[in-house]
Amino acid sequence: MPGGKRRVSYFYDPEVGNFHYGVGHPMKPHRLALTNALVFSYGLHEKMEVCRPHLATEYDMCRFHDPDYIKFLKSVTPESSDDAQSTKSKGFCVGEDCPAFSGIYEFCSIYTGASLEGAAKLNTGACDIAINWSGGLHHAKKAEASGFCYVNDIVIAILELLKHHPRVLYIDIDIHHGDGVQEAFYLTDRVMTCSFHKYGQSFFPGTGHMYETGLDLGKYFSVNVPLRDGIDDSGFVYIFKPVIEGIVKHFQPSVIVLQCGADSLGCDRLGCFNLTTRGHGECVSYVKSFNIPLLVLGGGGYTVRNVARCWTHETALLLDEAIGNELPYSGYVEYFKPDYHLHPEIGSSRGENQNSRAYLDQIKSMVLDNLRILDCAPSVQMQEIPPPLLTPADKYTESDPEQRESAADKEKRVTAPNEFFAGEGDNDSGTVPVRS
Repeated sequence: MPGGKRRVSYFYDPEVGNFHYGVGHPMKPHRLALTNALVFSYGLHEKMEVCRPHLATEYDMCRFHDPDYIKFLKSVTPESSDDAQSTKSKGFCVGEDCPAFSGIYEFCSIYTGASLEGAAKLNTGACDIAINWSGGLHHAKKAEASGFCYVNDIVIAILELLKHHPRVLYIDIDIHHGDGVQEAFYLTDRVMTCSFHKYGQSFFPGTGHMYETGLDLGKYFSVNVPLRDGIDDSGFVYIFKPVIEGIVKHFQPSVIVLQCGADSLGCDRLGCFNLTTRGHGECVSYVKSFNIPLLVLGGGGYTVRNVARCWTHETALLLDEAIGNELPYSGYVEYFKPDYHLHPEIGSSRGENQNSRAYLDQIKSMVLDNLRILDCAPSVQMQEIPPPLLTPADKYTESDPEQRESAADKEKRVTAPNEFFAGEGDNDSGTVPVRS
């Protein structure tokens, strides 16, 4: 949307932060409640359309996933998973890393529905940027859970985008390789995947070498930038910008999906990079600068206070809104002590930067050489556009008359602007805490 601010839709379901993977598990959905509280405390909700997403159905998820796997997720419980560890649970890789916690299917329905609805809004031109921080679970495979991920909302959203867009670019700045998305589109030239990640030393998931470039029609449409421990803002941006610029020039995407995993930040519980929130955000700003429709998703991130800071900062960048470093009050303010700042000193916490300029130049040179092999952006034969996954029938057929609030009422998707009114006319403004 050249010449003006881009229209932003923000997807959030208050229930998504209430799920729990289990005691001691590093994945904390509660980080989403912290992020949303900061977004609202800064008043960013007033600058965008706030939507409560519909729940993805079994049919939606089976556009990519095996039906037997989705039925398993729908029926499994912590107790049944323990009883069946030798059979179905092991077959679908549900276990220690990907536990069968209470409400697992509903959790998947929430975050997948948000990504899918964001894609649908981009398809219809209802927004220019769609944000779903609960999405971005990039490790899930067709018939198995992996790396804390059960349903691959990214692949499902990209399949929806492909109905209207000839070429989709997927960018991943999570510290872990976006293996599930790469695998799903490894044989096609309509989706280019580009992942910047830690590689080597048996780091999960063990894929993402620079020589993984795709097969058949997809040859050279998978781009991998394998990085070493300790990379900082300057090194990451040094390799990120020319690679993305080259991809956009040669591939000419009509829409971009950006996975913003925050485990690439310094001080992350499972990470080994030294990015700051500003450095991470600079990559988001650069992708936004191309003025191409953009679906922005979350991903990894295991130091919850820094995840919330990072994604709040990036929400502001996507809105072109300047926000202060001093955190405003919210119900979760104690999570951010002792400094209570948006941009804490978290760089250089993971040891020496092992990514020399010569090493980064080598990767950059190879990636750009591969891109030059592509004669031109792939074209798509004209055909009838299939109907959207989100149909009125999908949204309103699952009402439960026993519930005080029907599913249809609960899924009203656009929040009324006056719901978050903070002026003098709001009689409850002094008593109601910031919504999280």
